Amino acid sequence: MNTLCEANGSFAISLLKILCENSPSGNVCYSPMSISSALAMVLLGAKGDTAVQITQALSLNIEEDIHQGFQELLSNLNKPNRKYSLRTANRIFSENTCELIPTFKESCLQFYHSEMEQLSFAKAPEESRKHINTWVSKQTEGKIPELLSGGSIDSETRLVLVNALYFKGKWHQQFNKDCTAEMPFKINKKEKRPVQMMCQEDTFNLAYVDEIQAQVLVMPYEDMELSMVVLLPDDGVDLSKAICVSAKNPTVKCKVTKNCPCFPPRLLRFVSFIFISMIQFELNFK
Repeated sequence: MNTLCEANGSFAISLLKILCENSPSGNVCYSPMSISSALAMVLLGAKGDTAVQITQALSLNIEEDIHQGFQELLSNLNKPNRKYSLRTANRIFSENTCELIPTFKESCLQFYHSEMEQLSFAKAPEESRKHINTWVSKQTEGKIPELLSGGSIDSETRLVLVNALYFKGKWHQQFNKDCTAEMPFKINKKEKRPVQMMCQEDTFNLAYVDEIQAQVLVMPYEDMELSMVVLLPDDGVDLSKAICVSAKNPTVKCKVTKNCPCFPPRLLRFVSFIFISMIQFELNFK
């Protein structure tokens, strides 16, 4: 599964670079793992040039058992009885007059936990669209009530591949609401904007990456299983530079600038007592 995780990392950086091309200073929110798992499910039924192109785009190693790797990854992500909620779900909706090969349906369920559902796109496209939106809304606890807009499905539609991702968790070290204050947030080299910032002082894993001239901060969630990784370029360094360098060399290494007995040097990280000012944000689907 390590090889698959490396492939997902390479795909994530490459895709981020593409998404930022037209608007380098814009915000981007995407789930690389959701995209890769959905396309890997398509790979189950692909052959020839299509299979080659999907494999190359996802940076997958054809010598590895790709689908077994995704099965293990998805099973690990969807483990129950954790202090946080993390769920990912795939589903294929097909036109009910089309017949899908049984082995393809069985493999989708086995490796990607994805069930097939047949709808009447030809005779009832609007009802089918609403049905899919209801499924997505349920999977995301109502956070995405309308994934498919009106007119996105018509009588010519034959297959719809959907991935839904839901996460809710608490910080390992909670922010004090009373410490939230308005501070300037740098949009780019020239522009700043006043925003509400959460603040706290504590001990975190921190490292520096010479190749992209940026600090890397790891902020764990409750139980320390999951973390948010924050990339902070040096003052005057454009974030797009970090993206370009990472896309060319996804295995850039962190430089340890302090010795710490808590972690061996090979982990390339150190523990530091730091002050964090972090923007308050909320993700809304549009």
